[in-house]
Amino acid sequence: MEKFSIWFSLVILGLTICSMERVEPAQKAPWRIQTLFSVECNNYFDWQTVGLMHSFRKAKQPGHITRLLSCTEEQKKTYRGMHLAPTFEVPSMNYHPTTGDWYPALNRPAGVLHWLKYSKDAENIDWVIILDADMIIRGRIVPWKLAAEKGRPVAASYGYLRGCYNILAQLHTKHPELCDRVGGLLAMHIDDLRSLAPIWLSKTEEVRQDRAHWRVNITGDIYEKGWISEMYGYSFGAAEVGLHHKINDNLMIYPGYAPREGVEPILLHYGLPFRVGNWSFSKADHDKDEIVYSCDQLFPQPPYPREVMQLEIDPNLRRGLFLSIECINILNEALLIHHAANGCPKPAWSKYLNFLKSRAFAELTKPKIVTPATLQLMEDTVQKHIDHDDTRPYPKIHTVFSTECTPYFDWQTVGLMHSFRLSGQPGNISRLLSCSDADLKLYKGHNLAPTHYVPSMSQHPLTGDW
Repeated sequence: MEKFSIWFSLVILGLTICSMERVEPAQKAPWRIQTLFSVECNNYFDWQTVGLMHSFRKAKQPGHITRLLSCTEEQKKTYRGMHLAPTFEVPSMNYHPTTGDWYPALNRPAGVLHWLKYSKDAENIDWVIILDADMIIRGRIVPWKLAAEKGRPVAASYGYLRGCYNILAQLHTKHPELCDRVGGLLAMHIDDLRSLAPIWLSKTEEVRQDRAHWRVNITGDIYEKGWISEMYGYSFGAAEVGLHHKINDNLMIYPGYAPREGVEPILLHYGLPFRVGNWSFSKADHDKDEIVYSCDQLFPQPPYPREVMQLEIDPNLRRGLFLSIECINILNEALLIHHAANGCPKPAWSKYLNFLKSRAFAELTKPKIVTPATLQLMEDTVQKHIDHDDTRPYPKIHTVFSTECTPYFDWQTVGLMHSFRLSGQPGNISRLLSCSDADLKLYKGHNLAPTHYVPSMSQHPLTGDW
């Protein structure tokens, strides 16, 4: 009996060891992360590439990064930036091969699909992070730590994609109820991306060709030129293959905005103009800039941190200003390092360069760690409100207020929305925004509140009375 017990124990031990050996690769597999970003062969994307690559290293982002580079054969003859990032060349889709339509954003889904089909790296990856070139990574983006699961990608919120909730989604997907208003940061399992990529491309082409529904009140595109067709292509494609996102509105922030209390964003997206005091920055002002290839050239110097302290007394708004200057300072730090690595002479001493090389700056820009508040998903917030309201006699409450497309109403909207959040008012809130078509094209306040667009009645359509 004793021999049998010893033999049985050895068998169990052997099975355990075998089991551990089988599990070990699965435990390692989640670390196979690939970051992708899509660019074209021009100076505009080159300086963005230098900034993103520097932040990737500075933040100690795990895994590998690949630039999907869309160039024509003619462009490649004179292109100077092949060395700027690990690169996978993809066909240029600036002009659609069939329709001739000029739409460079098509390069993104087309490039991802080409990478999946022809890159050997794609065969050895578990998780994919897709970013825009105009981003700065502040902290490690680890998909499963952000709650991503196979079948449930994590993404940042793109709230202006109102076509998810109207006729656009009904026309372009069989599952409009699954349309998520997401973009910017996308983190998903490679199997999900394989299912999504071809539909992402075809839906982008489909929406791009649907000129009858390019109007701002349908798409949210103030230019009414179909520029955001690729974003809808992604959302509609994901709905078609049954991918429902976990949406996080805290991970990514635009410089110029203040994060919510307790939130530490790990991604800066400098796609919009922003200002700190009298200093301002817009990436569009540098679309032809040869700053990557011009020694000693940097972006205009932003205010120093101590100057920001004097500009704003509200701690949270001040945090927003600090994020704005951090964005440009990291871009300038990236350019300094790039210039030095490419043989530029050592720049003359200046107070600003000394600051960028200081221990204080290194401490300010060290990799950030996500906080519990950063990880809170939008669906978590909605659920909390539902649970809270269910204890009330009348749980279905909706607050409505009416405004016009003017700065006069915009500052009032900011105040009302702030007080709505602070007060814990139950239910949701909607702004009824009355604008003429001409006003909508110039209006800058679309993001100030959850908005329902209504016809302008400032002048009565029959009597003309104002």
